[in-house]
Amino acid sequence: MLSYRHGFHAGNFADVLKHLVQVEILTYLQKKDKPLDYIDTHAGAGLYRLQDDMAARNCEYGNGISRLLSEGSGLPALEPCLEALRPYLNSVLAHNAGGRLQVYPGSPAIACGLLRPQDRAWLFELHPADVEQLRRACAGRNIHIRGEDGFRGLAALLPTPSRRALVLIDPPYELKEDYQRVVDALKLIYRKMPTATVALWYPVVERGRIDQLEHQVVVSGIRRVEQFELGIRADTDGRGMTASGMIVVNPPWTLRDKMAELLPPLAKLLSEDGGAHQSIQTLVGE
Repeated sequence: MLSYRHGFHAGNFADVLKHLVQVEILTYLQKKDKPLDYIDTHAGAGLYRLQDDMAARNCEYGNGISRLLSEGSGLPALEPCLEALRPYLNSVLAHNAGGRLQVYPGSPAIACGLLRPQDRAWLFELHPADVEQLRRACAGRNIHIRGEDGFRGLAALLPTPSRRALVLIDPPYELKEDYQRVVDALKLIYRKMPTATVALWYPVVERGRIDQLEHQVVVSGIRRVEQFELGIRADTDGRGMTASGMIVVNPPWTLRDKMAELLPPLAKLLSEDGGAHQSIQTLVGE
């Protein structure tokens, strides 16, 4: 249960998708002065040094954030949508002095860099080593770090006093039961706080599992659900993640248009097989 370490995958194409969605949602919610709560059920270590052993082992960031920031290959290809990318890129560059990519911020570090004094964050992480790193990376008066199961911690937090929240759910899916636990978590959140925005990340390793996940969401009774996918190669029966996706409940009205602008060029830039693997669909309407 505690074997997964996100440091091996920091800054990869899946992080790019996840954090683009996260930044767009937080930026939208902060257009109102009212406070909001950010809840991260699987926070990880917060910050990842890309030259450390874990990140350097497979260098997954090379076909992720590094491509986006590379003057030689990334920016010219993305020039038409660079403004749309800017808030996300700025969140990454805020942790890299001089613009040289050395550190990748995970979702809690990105969130804590965006939160205002009136906002609060609740960060859950089970791995003891990652919890300690998270405390160093994301310390703050309104930031609550808990070394416990984020799925179990959700119930006590909802509804939040602010009545405005973004809940990010991105377990490692090492355990098959995680696919059911994320659906149970969506139902719990919707029952206790139906206005909350929820962003659920998933990996595409076996397409059949994702088809089942989508079906469970569709028949769950939850309304207003959008789905965004970004892949680097076509689905396969072999091992390895070919794509990843975000299922968003109560998305900002701006999110679909933003992703429609960004996903096609990103899919082309990051593709490993020459295809442009991306999709946007409404899973459940109003």
